[in-house]
Amino acid sequence: MKTIIVTGASSGIGRATAELFLDQGWKVGLLARSADKLSQMAATRENAIPLVADVTDPKAVSAAFDEFQAQAGRLDVLFNNAGILAPAGTIDEITLDDWYQSVNVNLNGMFLGARAAFGMMRRQVPQGGRIINNGSIAAHVPRPNSVHYTATKHAITGLTRSLTLDGRAHGIACGQIDIGNARTQMVQTLVDTAVAEGREPDPTMAVEDAARSVLHMASLPPEANVQFMTVMATTMPYIGRG
Repeated sequence: MKTIIVTGASSGIGRATAELFLDQGWKVGLLARSADKLSQMAATRENAIPLVADVTDPKAVSAAFDEFQAQAGRLDVLFNNAGILAPAGTIDEITLDDWYQSVNVNLNGMFLGARAAFGMMRRQVPQGGRIINNGSIAAHVPRPNSVHYTATKHAITGLTRSLTLDGRAHGIACGQIDIGNARTQMVQTLVDTAVAEGREPDPTMAVEDAARSVLHMASLPPEANVQFMTVMATTMPYIGRG
């Protein structure tokens, strides 16, 4: 049975992805802070392993990966997904607390997840695995008033490239999926803000389509890797934005 850990598994893209992998028969580590939501997701799934942890807590992340290894035996894939979208604003309007929280979750949390996965994949027998980072359209071009989110997502592209390079010697592949406007609560907040301000909201797409894209990346044989994938609502303003 193939194995995967999904961070941010209790909601949004993470939850849709975790549920799809469970349906496909993978053993899935559900990593998130919400114990109640994870218990509900795993209640009728023998192939689900709830892993309650805050991705910004190094000890909690390490313990969660150790628990998964103890139960599953090995880790084939990490979907490094957990992230937040702090309140929008120009750089002088964004609070320092929102900046630090964005960096802590969106960058430090991704680093800690990748670090734990890389170490496990390097040591396990047979060696190797795959790390899939959730970048974002913002890893390439910003939305207005999103310097905190955009900066962290640009950093994820650097993380992906470095992991790809360093993982070659150990059979560890790394790729990045950049998702644009999947219908999650995070995106719904952007839609509601646009409507409240009298603007036409950006087009959206089903979150399940993003999950299927992750499944494709994760299901490739070791000799193949999707380095970067962009999946987005067809008519969203990405090409030409900025």
